[in-house]
Amino acid sequence: MFEGVDTVILNNELAYQDLLPVAFKPLVKPLELPAITALTDRNVRMLQVCAVLEEHGATEKKDESSPHAADMLRLEVKVNLLLDLVGQLLAAQLPRPAPTLVRFNAMGALWKTLDPPRVGQQGLLEIWLRDSLPQPLALVANVTQVAADGHVKAAFVPPGEATADLLEKLAFRRHRRQVAGVRQPRRAGSESTITRILR
Repeated sequence: MFEGVDTVILNNELAYQDLLPVAFKPLVKPLELPAITALTDRNVRMLQVCAVLEEHGATEKKDESSPHAADMLRLEVKVNLLLDLVGQLLAAQLPRPAPTLVRFNAMGALWKTLDPPRVGQQGLLEIWLRDSLPQPLALVANVTQVAADGHVKAAFVPPGEATADLLEKLAFRRHRRQVAGVRQPRRAGSESTITRILR
């Protein structure tokens, strides 16, 4: 189900793909409006924080002629280290599912699990985007396909315009980084885990 192509697509739209902790939690009954509103607000905040963290170590070239360039670079490295340490502490304190290859966008998701839900089941699909974030992205999903090998495809209940926009930007930033990585010559031994899985 994961084709290994350069551009990651799901439902004919650009998608985000990574090895991340994922959990599907079945819903006993549909969420009520206050719960949907709270979930939407949390998802928007989570995606905004994720965007800020991804901009950290920005792709723009630093102005090395600036008198404070070296100090800013050292500060940035220290903040990145701090975020990584906080992420490790959170991961140790808050149990998360084992990482699996997941592909998702604002329309739906595709992932593999040892305990697949049944077709037609509705639930919350939780995706932990970064170790340093305490909560997962949580989207209401309807399971549309379950393959014999454990691959599950689900369609999201429309997550709201702000969440959908941030999910599209997340997928686009990942795609842009992958394209930039292809343009740079690869060093031996720099193959990513996902590339090895997709082979």
